[in-house]
Amino acid sequence: MVGQWKEEDDEEVVIRCYDDRRDRIEMECVERSCEIGHDQTFLFTDSLGDPICRIRNTPLFTMLVAQVGNKLVGSIQGSVKPVEFHDKSVKVGYVLGLRVVPQYRRSGIGSTLVRKLEEWFVAHNADYAYMATQKDNEASLGLFVGRLGYVVFRNPAILVNPVNPGRGLKLPSDIEIKKLKVKEAASWYQRHVASTTEFFPKDIEKILRNKLSIGTWVAYYNNNDNTGSWAMLSVWDSSKVFKLRIEKAPLSYLLLTKVCNYLGRFFPFLGLTALPDLFNSFGFYFLYGVHAEGPLRGKLVRALCEHVHNMAALDDGGACKVVVVEVDGERDGDDDSLRRCVPHWKMLSCDDDTWCIKPLRCDEKMSGLSEVTKMLLSSKSRSLFVDPRDV
Repeated sequence: MVGQWKEEDDEEVVIRCYDDRRDRIEMECVERSCEIGHDQTFLFTDSLGDPICRIRNTPLFTMLVAQVGNKLVGSIQGSVKPVEFHDKSVKVGYVLGLRVVPQYRRSGIGSTLVRKLEEWFVAHNADYAYMATQKDNEASLGLFVGRLGYVVFRNPAILVNPVNPGRGLKLPSDIEIKKLKVKEAASWYQRHVASTTEFFPKDIEKILRNKLSIGTWVAYYNNNDNTGSWAMLSVWDSSKVFKLRIEKAPLSYLLLTKVCNYLGRFFPFLGLTALPDLFNSFGFYFLYGVHAEGPLRGKLVRALCEHVHNMAALDDGGACKVVVVEVDGERDGDDDSLRRCVPHWKMLSCDDDTWCIKPLRCDEKMSGLSEVTKMLLSSKSRSLFVDPRDV
């Protein structure tokens, strides 16, 4: 038992660790009830019957549940991993999947779940806790920033590009694309990316060796380019972990789907992308470790993204129907150039992701949030490494 207290109506609320054998079915009910509670949301997660699918590939993870009587009324998940942050090797705890069923909200269960998870982070030597939400999610920001002492860290953009099933894109003839071996890829990331990004994972080779990591590719010009331009990225197959589905889609999206598919089918010479079926469960490829150098890097990044599109489009199973990448949303940062080069549909993408962070160690807390804020502001010139295990 992690903790317990009583509400005003004398219902005892128990916070404990998730038990897969006894809680799995009931957790699906909690997830469904929370989905219904978000009227504006139309993108839902299908965990394929595994409530902890999104954290199972992290080095250290846990899931806590809130129980009233014999029923579950809330949950939260978290993981701890070593990263490079502000030129220091630290451990960070990632908060995700905070759920409280509608009838038990505004009773303190959500904040208690977060605090209990933070205690677990501290017990496992985490220096910071961080989480992601949307900038218009007032309830989430009110809890984490307003009450729990988190500060806004970054505002990444999630770029989504639909896969045109069965139809590959023509790649530029002057660009060479090569797949790297795991050790080569790890070496490239350590040499070129580790010192220029925040949250670079110390266990990058483990990520690259994970069965969900399809591979790493590098692109360069094959015409003796003297500018030193090159680009690289890695691909994570999220369809093996969980799937997504669209519900309550806006009318504009439904109309666009029908128009694009009609024109793509009967007028293929127009070159329009036919939107895949996103109303049933679908998987996606997640691009991570996207990095490029040189004045002509933009075309190389686009070519790599198109190469991944072709991998998904020509996949026999057809499980991956979109390609997703998350880049830093700071307009004056290096990732802004990447954002312009990554193929994506604005209607499917979003630029309202908000990352928040909080110091957990006593010495960090004593320095005050103002010092943490100064540190975060000074690090905005660096790009952000999005760990595929956090997606």
